[in-house]
Amino acid sequence: MATPESLLLLEDDELLARQTRRALARHGCDTHWAADLDGARRLLDELPALDAAVLDQNLGTDNGLDLIAPLLQRFPDCRVIVLTGYGSIAAAVAATRRGAHNYLTKPAGVSDILEALERDPADLDSLPEAPPSLQRLEWEHIQRVLDAHQGNISQAARALGIHRRTLQRRLKKRPSPAHFQRD
Repeated sequence: MATPESLLLLEDDELLARQTRRALARHGCDTHWAADLDGARRLLDELPALDAAVLDQNLGTDNGLDLIAPLLQRFPDCRVIVLTGYGSIAAAVAATRRGAHNYLTKPAGVSDILEALERDPADLDSLPEAPPSLQRLEWEHIQRVLDAHQGNISQAARALGIHRRTLQRRLKKRPSPAHFQRD
């Protein structure tokens, strides 16, 4: 897939959305922006065609994953990329099960987005062979529990058996990229 002609950007950070739209425009992409699910659903009804979509997963009380099914129902050939600030294998699996083509963690530049749109999700050669580090496993477990409780910190903390503030501190101290490397 070359640079998409028409792309939907679902991003609640207005500054990030503006920068991304400008960069995509330099690549010749007509980008339609929505800050929330309601705005994105209205755009889906108005757009005559859509080649790609970049969806922020966490939109305040909304979840960008909830747009994947209606988006693909209206535009079955649309390639969907999910962006999140808290990447985990569990969240990536949830996104791909719903129909996302690929999954990226923030910060992701336009080159990362365009590369992800072109990458074949079935390409297993890109998967690491070694097991993840303990820090990575802990981070992913926290993300799974948080996702299971729809992002509610208090409920997730209770399920994890830790204090809410402890969970908030752990979420702020996202493991460094070195912790994500395979041992």
